[in-house]
Amino acid sequence: MIKVAFVIAWLTLLLSSVAAIFWYSDWKYQLPTPVPKNYTAVTMGTKIDLKSKLPNMDDKAVFLHFYNPECPCSRFNKSHFQSLVREYGKDTHFVIVVLSDKIYSQEDIQEKIGLKIPVIFDQSLATQCGVYSTPQAAIIDNNRQLYYRGNYNSSRYCTAEKTAYAKIALDGLLKSQALPVMTAQALKSYGCMMPVCKN
Repeated sequence: MIKVAFVIAWLTLLLSSVAAIFWYSDWKYQLPTPVPKNYTAVTMGTKIDLKSKLPNMDDKAVFLHFYNPECPCSRFNKSHFQSLVREYGKDTHFVIVVLSDKIYSQEDIQEKIGLKIPVIFDQSLATQCGVYSTPQAAIIDNNRQLYYRGNYNSSRYCTAEKTAYAKIALDGLLKSQALPVMTAQALKSYGCMMPVCKN
């Protein structure tokens, strides 16, 4: 009888601990990333210099995927990002911009993402686009102006179709529409601080 009570108490404690860790992790994910002290806001419509960084791009739109391999949030949206590349890859240039204090090769990143698309390690693009966390999306229009900068989704695993912000923005751009009205959650940064993942 004492053995059974001990096992039940131990299992209860174990399950409670797992639930507490999951709850804490989920709660932390829902907090916005702190804005850096030296952050300069970048407005939509700002001209983005891609020529020096991506010289072989034609006049298609460019989708910059700001990514940190150590960031759990970046890993959560991997399959969603892959689906965007599959769906829009013919009409849009997709580029991974690595924001990390660790050294990776282009092949390392392509393997982690599961896609053979261009990878660059120039963190100045994040400053140009007003990005200070990962994962973030920045969509540059044909005139090389910032059309959208923000989150992929309100759902941690990018499963909520109604809040697929980056996809909604890309759809709008490819249909030559003005940027749809986005909620604060779309435009406020959530995820890991760059370049060091602290989440």
